[in-house]
Amino acid sequence: MIRKAAWESPLGRLVLTEADGVLIRLEWSAEAVAHEASGLLDEACRQLAEYFAGNRRAFDLPIAFATGLTGRVQQAMCAIPFGETRTYGDLARDLGVPAQAVGQACGANPVPVIVPCHRVLGAAGLGGFSAPGGVETKVALLKHEGAASLLI
Repeated sequence: MIRKAAWESPLGRLVLTEADGVLIRLEWSAEAVAHEASGLLDEACRQLAEYFAGNRRAFDLPIAFATGLTGRVQQAMCAIPFGETRTYGDLARDLGVPAQAVGQACGANPVPVIVPCHRVLGAAGLGGFSAPGGVETKVALLKHEGAASLLI
């Protein structure tokens, strides 16, 4: 069964989607979504509220990681600590793949913020970010985590 819930974050409305007891998507959306009762979605909204309030540094939620390289990159992103960053090249070296493939996998991340693709930067710049606001949203998340000094 697929369920959805919307949560108003400081960076816009987030819509979370659950299927079979795991999170499968988090997206920025203005779509009107009725909050469907679900222990997982309620917990995800609570953890997001704690994160944006500065009271949570890591998420503890079941996530449907993709298969193949995208899933491996998602797991590597989850291992990056709050307030720290890595480059696409760092992850590429760790995973034994080209940096461009890591960038594509980051862009395909269906659960941003919770799977922190915003913590992955280019070697000579911020890299991209697929959420509305693009790189500005990425910068806002990094500033929230106290990683702004890494951007200079």
